[in-house]
Formats: sequence, structure tokens, C-alpha cells
Amino acid sequence: MFSQALLVRTDSITRHLETVFLFTKNDIRTTLIPVTIFALSAAPKHDPTRAWHAALWIWFHLLQFNIANQIQDPEEDRKNKPSRPIPAGRISVDSAADMRWVMVPVCLMLSLWYGTQALLASTVFAVLTIWYNELHGDKMGLSKNVLTAILYGCLEVGGTVAASPRNSYIDKAGALAVALSSTAFATTLHAQDFKDEEGDRLTGRRTLPTIFPKAARFSMMLGIPLWSFGLSRIWKIDTLSTTAFVVYGAFVGTRFVMYDTVGADKQSCKFYSLWYSLGHLLPGYWRFFYGV
Repeated sequence: MFSQALLVRTDSITRHLETVFLFTKNDIRTTLIPVTIFALSAAPKHDPTRAWHAALWIWFHLLQFNIANQIQDPEEDRKNKPSRPIPAGRISVDSAADMRWVMVPVCLMLSLWYGTQALLASTVFAVLTIWYNELHGDKMGLSKNVLTAILYGCLEVGGTVAASPRNSYIDKAGALAVALSSTAFATTLHAQDFKDEEGDRLTGRRTLPTIFPKAARFSMMLGIPLWSFGLSRIWKIDTLSTTAFVVYGAFVGTRFVMYDTVGADKQSCKFYSLWYSLGHLLPGYWRFFYGV
């Protein structure tokens, strides 16, 4: 009897943990891994053992944002993303909404442990999460890009602080890395919108691919290799690595112009995520060869 009750209890806990994980599953590759790589590269003091601190801080804030986002239009998710926890019937909208607001103080308390900069990043992140979701800042292409880039920058700041010894601060090189990464993301993140273009048109969501379909694709072909070259120059990357990074960026950007099916856009988005992750390594290169 006891063993059976324990088994049921364990299954219930496992199911709840899986539900929580599913809120962030789609962002593991596109956000959690790249930002964790960035945090380790941009941190003033390298300490690989702090990687889990950065990943934990980033993941908790991703969870806060994703729950807030996924309770906004569950009916759309039932059509386009039925595996998400709410449309899959794993959790109700009301329970998810309660969880969404609980995550705000949880993230703030977690950030308090890492110091002032992490707490500030968490506070700004919470405010912009409300703007993006509850105030529908995601409905316009330009504001969506800007808000997403700033939110991403908050993750980078908090992750970088968490990856450093406790109560550390981001130095000038780290601040430059965040500024460059956020700007590059703001001008290229619509790479992630092409695969959802048809669904966004049906729901009336205005993204750059729905407003300027051709221009948005050509901006990929120009913007990604230009950013590859610019970032390489700023972080003083060697000639061979710079050439490889620019060539790969040109390959990724050209794909968006040459192949425009949903399947091709999904694949191009994966190549873009890899390009962006590689870009996150550049501050670490500079710190290793030129940092004090």
C-alpha cells in the first residue's frame, strides 16, 4: 500500500516537473543554450563551474516569460502548437496564470542572491514581460523586435552576473558584449518569424515577415554576414576564423532568400540559432587573447 502510494506520488511529481519543462522546451536551443554560452564568454572571471548558475537564472526567467506568453491565446496554440502544456490539457489556464505571477517574486528573490545588477535585470525583465504579453507589445513587428531584444539583453546581463563569482559586476567589455548582442538580435531576430508567417497572417499578428515579406528576407542575406564581419572585427578575431564566420553567415542569410517553404524556414532558423550561438563565443575569444 505504501509503495503504491509512493509510486503514485512520484508519478505525479514527475508529471508536474515535465509540465513545467514543456513551457520552456522550444526555447532550450534558441535561447537557453546561446545565452548560457554568452554568459560564460562575457563573464569577467572565467569559471566553468558557474555554468549551472547562469543556466538556472536564465531558465527561471524564461519560464516566467513563457507562461505569461502562453496564457494569452491558448486557442491559437491548440491549432499551431498543441504540444504545449495548456492545449495538451496538462494544466488549466487559471493554474498557469497563478504560476505566472508566482514566478515574478521567485525570480526576484533568486536574483537578489546574485547582486544588484542581476536584481535590476530581473526587475526590467518582469516589467517588459508585462508590456510584451499583457499589454500586447508583441502585436507590432517593430515593437516586438525591440522588446524581445531588450528582454534578451536582460537574460544576458543576469546570466553573465550569475556566471561570475557572487556579487560580481559586469565590466565594460561585458556591457559592450550585451549591447552588441542585443542590437544584432534586434535586427535579425525576425529569422525566427518566417516559419510562423502563415499562422501570423491568419491571426493578424504583425511581424516583419508579414509586413515586408521580401525585404525581410533580403535583410537576412545582407545583415547576417555584415554582423559576422563587424563582430569579428570588434572582438579582434583572427583572419581565418573571421572568414569562416562570415562565410557561414552568408550561407545562413542566403538560405532565407533562396528557400521560402515552411520546412526550409524551420531549417534556416536552426542554422540561424547556431550562427547566433557562435557569435556569443566572440567575447570569450577577446578575453582569452586580449583581456587583462
